[in-house]
Amino acid sequence: MQVELTAERPFTIWRLFNRFRKKISLTFFLVILESILDLLFPLFIGFAINSLLEQNFEGVIALGGLGLAALIVGSGRRFYDTRTYAKIYTTISGEMVLREHQKETPVSATAARATLLTELVEFLENSVPALITSMIGLVGILIIIFSLSQPVFWAALGLFGLMALIYLATGKKNFQLNKSYNDQLEQQWSILSEKQMGPINSHFKKMMDWNIKLSDLETLNFGLIWLGIIGLLLYAPIVVIDSGITNYGLVFSVLMYVFQYIESVVSLPLFVQQIIRLQEISSRLR
Repeated sequence: MQVELTAERPFTIWRLFNRFRKKISLTFFLVILESILDLLFPLFIGFAINSLLEQNFEGVIALGGLGLAALIVGSGRRFYDTRTYAKIYTTISGEMVLREHQKETPVSATAARATLLTELVEFLENSVPALITSMIGLVGILIIIFSLSQPVFWAALGLFGLMALIYLATGKKNFQLNKSYNDQLEQQWSILSEKQMGPINSHFKKMMDWNIKLSDLETLNFGLIWLGIIGLLLYAPIVVIDSGITNYGLVFSVLMYVFQYIESVVSLPLFVQQIIRLQEISSRLR
């Protein structure tokens, strides 16, 4: 059996993507297509509202067609994704275990690293598609909002800037907390094998202490971002109404896009946290 990822070629997100480029690229293409279709829904709902107010069903038919296209693409993407990433994990997990055996790594550390390796694959399968969807949503929504209401656009851009500043300020601390958590995790099997309740209880207490510190940092970041979100939620409808827009479908579309934008902004911190954690994990899988 040939191990393609040697000690000089660690398991990282980029190397996994590069090795399985064709399969993963197809999944990303389907995600992008699905995200673009999803991005159009508020606009098409606005068209449908205006169409019904004018006593015709053209907008409703267009909305139904968009929904059907999103259903076909989304279902096909999920069907393909599951099988693709199952094959990838089966391949690289066996290689990792063999490599660790050749390096005479303790079984406890090998088992812990197998668990960590699962996170890399799950990130590619679940988190990267969601991240692509969020980024397309952010950029696409900002472009659409700019064309509909420039004051709301600048307020939305300010919210993104606030989030970026918060995570730039706390990124190093986040990495160190993840490192401490994973240091403790790698000791788990050896501690459990001793069958001494004192060390076992101490181990799990330390695990939870690091987990609480990570959660507290994320809660602080979350609270600061939500202050900005509240400001945008209050500002957007006031500005849209005061601007004199009387097209009901257009007003509805703007507000829906603001809500979608907020949903994307709220989800981004989860990806930031995962990326920081996976950077620390990759440093161990060498």
